Amino acid sequence: MSRRPTMTLDDERAAGAPAASPADGGPDEPARRRPARRGRRGGAGGPRKWEIYLPLGLYLAFTLIPFYWMLLYAFRPAGRTGFLPWPLTFEHFSTVWNSVGFGVYFQNSLKVGVVALITTTVIALAGGYALARYRFRGRTLFLVAMLCTQFIPGAMMLIPLFEIFRELQLVNSLWSLVIAETVFQLPLSLILISGFVRNVPVELEEAAWVDGCSRLRGFLTVVLPLLRPGLVAVGSFAFIHSWNNFLFALMFLSEQEKYTVPVGLNYMIGEYGADFGALAAGGVVAALPVVLVFAVIQRYLVQGLSAGAVKG
Repeated sequence: MSRRPTMTLDDERAAGAPAASPADGGPDEPARRRPARRGRRGGAGGPRKWEIYLPLGLYLAFTLIPFYWMLLYAFRPAGRTGFLPWPLTFEHFSTVWNSVGFGVYFQNSLKVGVVALITTTVIALAGGYALARYRFRGRTLFLVAMLCTQFIPGAMMLIPLFEIFRELQLVNSLWSLVIAETVFQLPLSLILISGFVRNVPVELEEAAWVDGCSRLRGFLTVVLPLLRPGLVAVGSFAFIHSWNNFLFALMFLSEQEKYTVPVGLNYMIGEYGADFGALAAGGVVAALPVVLVFAVIQRYLVQGLSAGAVKG
């Protein structure tokens, strides 16, 4: 009985038989190292769930515990202890708004924030468009100077600004805060707006000019609607910085009727003690506008910052 000769791999290839590929588990497969597949729970080389959620949970607790403590003192009756604000009371809010005069502080901060938002956005829009669309001598030096101003702390400018406002008779006036906030917010706003404008193709404006639009009308009808995320980002930063600024308001304002919210909160701390319930209620009132602004504009804010980060 004759034995059937076995065929080697070379004989099979010579005979036209398809060779097993490495992907099919052929002989060359062990020579190549396959990349590890990641499963739903991380797999080999991937992070596990607890490695992600544990740091995030710790950071969230570190961030939210102070806010909870503030809410606890604001809604808990005076003299009560415990970690739950029960029964709820609005007595501290009534005291802050009516007796302390926090409503006047709130109005002053709102006026300064809104006017600073408008002036900063309008001036930054005009200057950013000029920096993005025109080429002039000293443009690069101007941008570098704008960047360098961000390294100067506001405390170093208190005395020069006070002397300027005293000569202009603007001390103890809300306009001094508006001017100071606008000046300090303009450099970063100019740089951001110029980046937003550069992301808008100039061909769109040129098409509007061909259709008979002037430069101003082409800017208002073509460019300005596309800059909405950038304008929201710049305006929100200007408003929030003006709302939270304490140093300028403390330095330039001397009458209690002109105080803003941060100075009003500081005024509520007495020499020998403080009403923690009223102070916490004032903190809630002070933080509420900022939280609402971020809740409304968060999608525009992220879109605007990402759009101005690189040149498209």
